[in-house]
Formats: sequence, C-alpha cells, structure tokens
Amino acid sequence: MPNDFNQQIIDEFRANHGRVGGPFDGARLILLTTTGARSGAPHTTPVGYLPDTERILVIASAGGGPRHPDWYHNLLADPLATVEDGVFTYQARAVVLAGAERDEIFARAVEADPGWAAYQAKTARVIPVVALHQVAGGPPEAASWGAALKLVHDAFRRELALIRDEVARSGPGLGAQLRVNCLTFCHGLHHHHRNEDDGMFAGLEGQRPDLAPALARLREEHGRIAALVARLQQVVGDPDADPDEARREVERLSTELEAHLTYEEEQLIPVLDGPG
Repeated sequence: MPNDFNQQIIDEFRANHGRVGGPFDGARLILLTTTGARSGAPHTTPVGYLPDTERILVIASAGGGPRHPDWYHNLLADPLATVEDGVFTYQARAVVLAGAERDEIFARAVEADPGWAAYQAKTARVIPVVALHQVAGGPPEAASWGAALKLVHDAFRRELALIRDEVARSGPGLGAQLRVNCLTFCHGLHHHHRNEDDGMFAGLEGQRPDLAPALARLREEHGRIAALVARLQQVVGDPDADPDEARREVERLSTELEAHLTYEEEQLIPVLDGPG
C-alpha cells in the first residue's frame, strides 16, 4: 500500500478507536509499529489479524507480491513491536511460525477467507504467519474512566457483531477459524468480567454503598453470561457442532450481553465520571 493511503487508514483508525470504513469496514485490523531494520525509526502499518485466544496472528501477504512486507523484515531484526487495537496500546513479542503450525494456521485462514489462497498463488515465496504475544500494556487510552469503560464495551459489541455475521454466513459447518474467533471472544469476556468483579466493583462497593443493589445485579448478570459463554464454548468446541445450534447460542449471548452492557453503562458511567 502506498504510504499516503496507509496514513489515511492510520489516522481514521486512531480517530475512531479502531473502526475504519471503505474496503476495511468490518475487518479485524490493528496498527503494528515496528522498528526499521535499516533506519531504526518506528514504522506503523495497518495490518489485518486473526484472533487466537491469548495471541493474535498476522499474515505477511503483501498482497501476493514477490517480497515480504517491510514490517516483516523489521520484526526479524527486532521482534518487539507496538500494537494498537483501537482500545489498548501494548507491547508485543513477534514469533514467526514454522512447519506444521504455520501450515495449519494458514489453512485455517484460507478456509475463513479464500483471498489468502489467492495471494499465495500469486507469489513463489511462502507467505509467513507471525504470532504476536502481548508482553506489556496499560489501561485504555480514554479521556475518563467512564469513557474507557464504554470503549471496552464497544469493542466487545463490535467483535460479537462480527462473530454473529460469520456464524450466520457459515453454511453447513463451522470453520476452524470461526471456532477460534468464538473461543477467543469468550476468553476475553470472561477475563473482563472477572477483572470487574475483583477490581472496579470491589472498589466502588467501598466508596459508594448506595450502589450495592446495582452491583449485585451486575454480578448476578455476570453469572448468567458466564453460563451462556460456557455453553457456546461447548457447542463450538464440538467437531460435529450443529451450526444452527451455534447461531442460537450466539444470539442468546448477544441479547443477554447487550442488555448487561447497557445497564452497566447507565449505572456506572455517571459515577466513574462524576465529581471525585
């Protein structure tokens, strides 16, 4: 991609917390900042990614061009990179996958999007697959705690909407990457709710006893959502899963989660952003 086009995408990504329109509307996209192998200067590139539970995967396709993209060469020289996902900015360690693991994941990507196979067919090089493992990070980049909560919630809403669409279009079977997408979402949601229960909710209980009924309801809803998450994990984890059953479970989770997130925002954002 030309640098000026890249910069337009970068600016739109940062201005809209990871949402980009046009040909990238609905795409899973990150901004990947690497250190130039020759210049030593930071180099930021928009890159599509695949969820993979506790890591993300990026594919050095370069549109099927004859040479690996610059960001890939940079990672070979220095595997420490910065990832922006629209909500969080964090440091990641890059690991180039090889052998059977690389082939299995690339096949998974092709099953989900045949465009990857078209890129591979255009070039003699074997297109690399790179895993990015978070090694350090911080809180969401937002103007306030309430705004941060809304950003995180909106990221879950967006990912669940993508999964709903993918499940709806899945046809007679659930692809391997779609299963991973579901399991990654479930893992992230469980982690978020556990952190809320042990962190934010616990802190608010000590400061605002009047919030006890709302926090009790939110915790109870966390329990109901955890049961729905466990059920969805069970369904998509079955190699013989019925796609219709998966669709029903995703819809049930979506309905329950959306109501929960809305209620939590109504109850807590005014408190988080109110006068200290």
